[in-house]
Amino acid sequence: PITDLPNLQGNLREYQKRGVSWLQYLEQLGLNGCLADDMGLGKSVQVIARLVQEKDATDAITPTLLIAPTSVVGNWQKEIAKFAPQLTVMVHHGSDRLQTLPEFKAACRQHDVIITSFTLARKDEKLLNSLEWQRLVLDEAQNIKNPKAAQTRAIVKLSAKHRLALTGTPVENRLLDLWSIFNFLNPGYLGKEAQFRKSFEIPIQKDNDRVKSATLKKLVEPLILRRVKTDRSIINDLPDKIEQKLYTNLTKEQASLYEAVVKDVTAQLENAEGIQRKGLILSTLMKLKQICNHPTQFLQDDSEFSPERSHKLSRLAEMVEEAISEGESLLVFSQFTEIGEKVEKYLKHTLHCNTYYLHGGTSRDKREKMIAEYQDPETEPSVFILSLKAGGVGITLTKANHVFHFDRWWNPAVEDQATDRAFRIGQKKNVFVHKFIAIGTLEERIDQMIEDKKKLSATVVGADESWLTELDNEAFKQLISLNKSAIL
Repeated sequence: PITDLPNLQGNLREYQKRGVSWLQYLEQLGLNGCLADDMGLGKSVQVIARLVQEKDATDAITPTLLIAPTSVVGNWQKEIAKFAPQLTVMVHHGSDRLQTLPEFKAACRQHDVIITSFTLARKDEKLLNSLEWQRLVLDEAQNIKNPKAAQTRAIVKLSAKHRLALTGTPVENRLLDLWSIFNFLNPGYLGKEAQFRKSFEIPIQKDNDRVKSATLKKLVEPLILRRVKTDRSIINDLPDKIEQKLYTNLTKEQASLYEAVVKDVTAQLENAEGIQRKGLILSTLMKLKQICNHPTQFLQDDSEFSPERSHKLSRLAEMVEEAISEGESLLVFSQFTEIGEKVEKYLKHTLHCNTYYLHGGTSRDKREKMIAEYQDPETEPSVFILSLKAGGVGITLTKANHVFHFDRWWNPAVEDQATDRAFRIGQKKNVFVHKFIAIGTLEERIDQMIEDKKKLSATVVGADESWLTELDNEAFKQLISLNKSAIL
């Protein structure tokens, strides 16, 4: 493993240190690999550590281009700022992005990392092709599994010294996806597509050819690093409960609704006093939370609950799909019954996964039956959706590996209580807790306040959200104002 990196803000776990040395070793050999650690084991921090390590060792290097799904662009930006604030980052996204060659090239040379989305890799192919990148990193590399797609073709054409693919979904079981990712990493290594189908895909998938399967494994194994949570050496490295914040950006639609509410309340605040003011503040917080979740929830107009309108929803769906494909079960908490209902419908119909939904109105018998069924080892990996208040107490759902807080209850005690449904004594596995936060909105600022308050103690906050009504008008306006740069 690598020696410590003094310029990395944070400590790597042992297996992560091994991951960074593996990346470094492959790059020295001029090979390109796929980091395929299980979801939640911290692939991004290993990549960031590699960037820090490289920057410490050499001065002049061209920037790294990182291509990620739109729903995680903001998250990468946050992670880099947290672990390596010395790395300069440019996000190439949105309608105001640089679109002329000279401007784009000049700006890139001023930065260590350029982050863009898969969609733009296709749209801005010319711009991105105008530089030779130090390295090209694909996050959620399963996005290029279709070799014929325009997006895949554009990405394969980009020129870079090093290439790295990140994916949490095991690639071994869909051979053509594997070929497509390898065709990006090391073109020609697995032959041309037709050749690969004939030599490997057909014999392995149709005839279950063991020899071919073993040959393919020998070829790709040295270039894939995949650690899984159930691995004994990993479990000992991990704390029992791993908390991760998932930062997502607002869509344009969410942002315009958000601004309208802020404008409206700013006018009313001037004349409100006492109990009326308290009510106004709490109802505003409620409306803004709804907008951060999904426009449909705020508009209550039965319009489509689609992932295009909310990055929170699209990210949740991506992660649920990944966890279920790894055979893991999960819990999703929301404090709004209407969101619980819609999320359940969406996951059931779009991802066709097994779901349960528990809310205040669920009868006791039905509740017991759902819990027993979910916990049963024979039941397939499932998603259990709970309304925060109903699911917060007296329920044990230890089958879950992942707990998602779709929206936040601004009171750490209530949230922790919910998380502990999955995390119980006798739990044989680590639990990953994912908390969604909409960037540039009150969610991000209140999260910051809670972090500061946690240091004080839980008593300061009390058991509800009324502590937020104590803020004066100026402080409240600052809290809810929207940071324009956060819209994607």
